[in-house]
Amino acid sequence: MADANQEKNKQHYEKVYENYSLKNILWWLNHLEEYFNFVTTHETSWYGLYQYNFREKIIDKKVLEMGCGDCNNAAVMAALGARVYANDLASSSGKIVDELNNKYKFKYPIQFVPGDFLDNKLKSDSFDFIVGKAFLHHLTVPVERKFLAETSRLLKESGEARFFEPAVNNMILDEIRWYMPVGDRPSKFNKQAFEQWKFNDPHPDRSFSSRHFKKAGEEFFQEVEITPIGSLERFRRLFKVGKLSGRYTKWALKNEKHLPEVLNISMARSQLIVLRRPA
Repeated sequence: MADANQEKNKQHYEKVYENYSLKNILWWLNHLEEYFNFVTTHETSWYGLYQYNFREKIIDKKVLEMGCGDCNNAAVMAALGARVYANDLASSSGKIVDELNNKYKFKYPIQFVPGDFLDNKLKSDSFDFIVGKAFLHHLTVPVERKFLAETSRLLKESGEARFFEPAVNNMILDEIRWYMPVGDRPSKFNKQAFEQWKFNDPHPDRSFSSRHFKKAGEEFFQEVEITPIGSLERFRRLFKVGKLSGRYTKWALKNEKHLPEVLNISMARSQLIVLRRPA
């Protein structure tokens, strides 16, 4: 049964995706190479999730996505040739899957897994990959632990789980970011508006540190690999959205890997968490 935080997320995203237009996703699918090459060099979450030849690895493989949301990533994986199972608490995501299957000819139609991931009826040791694209941070830590245990159950011995998540390894940088307005999130300087935004925000207060995710993963997997991302990319927010910020993001993602590891970890804005060898 979903907890109060999950129910808050469900209500929030039911509204977000209730009347979601497939126009953009279908255009992207019909221009897959152009779109994929762009997002994996200019968009941080796509760059992070698809590192280490993930695109090639999933062809004809059975992949489960947690928190599929708008189903964009699920659709791209299916278009790349994966056998995709997409899970979300929000039933509106299932409607998106149905529409995608009707309007695009996937090699393997996307299978929607409705409801709470912890209540799935899927067979053990049945998936080659389990992924979450900015998903785990929507869970409280106790529920996250249950999700990782279930991930370990569902994953094949030779399989791999990978999660792209925010990273907070430097409390000073984390505090500074709250004072910069982003999207619908107001600056912390605007106390009343910020408190209202925080009340409505579906994300729980919890740890996003690499140390936390490493310890959490090691409870259920014998191998945990964490790649810090965004030590330079985080400064793209100093630029207005446009070609200049896009060029900077591409440059930053390409070059930040040359920085000392300790600096990359401390300054990372996000991280790729890869879990292998279920315990």
